[in-house]
Amino acid sequence: MSETQGLSTPNLLGIKGLTKSDVDLIHATAKEFKDVLNRPIKKVPSLRDFTVANLFFENSTRTRLSFELAEKRLSADVVNFSAAGSSVKKGETLVDTVNNILAMKVDMVVMRHPHPGAHQFLASKVDVPIVNAGDGTHEHPTQALLDTFSLREALGDDLTGKNIAIVGDIQHSRVALSNIEALKLLGVNVRVCGPETLIPKHLHSMGVEVSHDLDDTIRWADALNMLRIQLERQGPSDAVRFFPTLREYTMRFGLTLERLAQSDTPVVIMHPGPINRGVEISSEVADSEHAIILDQVENGVAVRMAVLYLLAQRKG
Repeated sequence: MSETQGLSTPNLLGIKGLTKSDVDLIHATAKEFKDVLNRPIKKVPSLRDFTVANLFFENSTRTRLSFELAEKRLSADVVNFSAAGSSVKKGETLVDTVNNILAMKVDMVVMRHPHPGAHQFLASKVDVPIVNAGDGTHEHPTQALLDTFSLREALGDDLTGKNIAIVGDIQHSRVALSNIEALKLLGVNVRVCGPETLIPKHLHSMGVEVSHDLDDTIRWADALNMLRIQLERQGPSDAVRFFPTLREYTMRFGLTLERLAQSDTPVVIMHPGPINRGVEISSEVADSEHAIILDQVENGVAVRMAVLYLLAQRKG
C-alpha cells in the first residue's frame, strides 16, 4: 500500500477532527483497497498479528458486518463484543469493560455507543486507536467518508461547487452531521431538506442551506442523500409531534421517479440504509440507474479498510 503521509489524528472520533488532507488520504487509500476487493483473492496481510475489538453497545447490522469484513480482509484478528448479555448489564463501566478487553492485548477498538461523546471520553482513558462507528445522534464518520468517496466516483474527484442535499430526518441523524462536515471540507454546497420539526435550528451557523421544499431541492441538486425517519430515536409517541402521519411525510418528502423527472440533469441518489421503501424513497428510485446505494455498501468496506490501515500505521 503506497503511503506518502499519515493521518493527523491517532483516532477517528468524528469528521470534525479531520483535515481535508486526511479525507483525501483516506479516499486515496480506499481506492487502492477497492482494487484489492475486486481481485480473485480479496485479502492482504496489512494487519496480520493485529487484533481489533468491535464493541457494539447499540444494535447494528450493516456497520458491524462492514467493519468485521474490512478487518478480516486486512488479515486482522477480530474480537466481537455485544453489550447484550455482557457484564455491562451487571453495572460494569465503559472504561472497565474496555480495559478488560485491552488486557487481552487488543490493538484497536471500533465502538458504537448510544451516548454522544462516549468515544472522546474513552480516547482520554485508553492508549489504543479508537474508531467511532456511531455515537447516538452525534456522528458516524465512516459513513460520511464512504458517502463522499461514492460521490467522488459518481461526480468526479473535485466536488468543489457541487450541490448536495441531505433529505429527511436531520434532527435524529448522526449521518447528517458527519456528512455536512465532510462535504464542507470538500468545498460542496450543502442543503438540508425536510419538515421544520426535523431540522435543527443551529444548521444555519454551519453554512448550510435549509429547505422545506423537496421539488425545489431536486431541481437544485447534483445528488440527494435520502435519510429514513428514525422512529426508534423519537420515542413511541413522539412521531406524532414531528409530523402528522407517515403518509403525509411521504407525500411531501418521498422521492419518486415522477419527482426526479423535474430535474434537467441526472441526479445521483444515495441512501445510508436501511431503506424504508415507499416512505422516504420509492422502490423504483432505489432500484433505478440514478441510485448508487449498492456502490455505497461496497465502498464502505474499502473505506473502513483504509481507516483501520492508516490508524494502525500511525500506531506502529
